[in-house]
Amino acid sequence: MIKRIYTERASSNIGLEREIYENLGIEVKARAFIRYDVEGLSDADFEKAVPVVFSTPATDTVYRETLPALSSDDKVFGIEYLPGQFDQRADSAAQCVQLLTQSARPTVRCATVYAMQCSDKAIFPRWELPGVYDHSTPQPPYPPDSRVI
Repeated sequence: MIKRIYTERASSNIGLEREIYENLGIEVKARAFIRYDVEGLSDADFEKAVPVVFSTPATDTVYRETLPALSSDDKVFGIEYLPGQFDQRADSAAQCVQLLTQSARPTVRCATVYAMQCSDKAIFPRWELPGVYDHSTPQPPYPPDSRVI
């Protein structure tokens, strides 16, 4: 059976909000969660591994199976590695659990899930970049000496 947890570190959310504002100029309320899906581990071993491998009890909040209640205005999306790509966080977690339990290595999958709250008006005008044309606008002619090879 696959067991799922989400961990959230509140101090990293402040840095995420600042980074989005500095790079994109958009003020958002942002939350980042690390999602762990673990398979091949008994319930007792999983409970033993959560505070040691998957989270830091002093700084992280752990949510079991589902995300906490979010606002209806939140936009939620996740990023994870594709099958076949190396996920260092998942591999390290699996190795640590194997050392902790002294048993077979479990299968661990990780993803980062973001929940952001901002107005759509703050985002969409920023996507209109100079020099980028939509298909309804006639394209400017290329200079006679330019060739696409």
